[in-house]
Amino acid sequence: MIRRLTYLGAILAIFMMAVVGSVSAASADSTTDKVIHASGSGNVIGTPDRAQVTFSVQTENADVKTAQADDAAQMSKVIDALVAAGIPRDALKTTGYNIYAIYDDSTSGILNPKVKTYQVTNTLTVTLHDVSRTGEVIDIAVANGVNRADSIQFMLSDAQALSLRSDALKKAVANARSDADTVAGALGVNITGMGTVDITQGYMPVTYSNYQIDTTGAAKSLATTPVQPGDVTVTAQVSVTYTYN
Repeated sequence: MIRRLTYLGAILAIFMMAVVGSVSAASADSTTDKVIHASGSGNVIGTPDRAQVTFSVQTENADVKTAQADDAAQMSKVIDALVAAGIPRDALKTTGYNIYAIYDDSTSGILNPKVKTYQVTNTLTVTLHDVSRTGEVIDIAVANGVNRADSIQFMLSDAQALSLRSDALKKAVANARSDADTVAGALGVNITGMGTVDITQGYMPVTYSNYQIDTTGAAKSLATTPVQPGDVTVTAQVSVTYTYN
């Protein structure tokens, strides 16, 4: 029995040595792969088909409840006017609400500050699927009580972003392969295949935050109505490992 166990143990040891040897050989072979690492980028320009306009109603009163009530009434009027103009209610989203105490510097002490008034700010963001209505929405909002401007953002819909992303990736891959072919030609070798591929991609919406509303309630902007959205650049980058012989 002992002799049989010894015999089995010897066979097992030989088998383990063979496995270790094969793994080492595979590792050694993988380190001898002849590879070229190439990176490529692609840019595609698109026209935004979505817009987000953000503005606020700001009220002020010595009584905080009165300031809140005034603000609520004024913002309700803005929302009703936008809905009456055909803007879907689900395209309107409250993105900020703030109550700020303003102190009387002339009478307040450091240890006993006196509140002069309360300032209430209600911020609304409108998402538009028709960017040509951006200027119109600003005008409607201002005419009905909006008295603070925040920002305008132009962006791409998911469908357009996906389409442009595919085009940008194709350009990035083509540029990476072009670089790899150039290097292979200079070395006098032939590309035989590919190894790993890494992908990165992103785009930034075009933002206009430099429009303002004057004290008379008239809207004015450096980009005058109708607001021009400009272009959005979709970028993609790839890193590809090519094998050669």
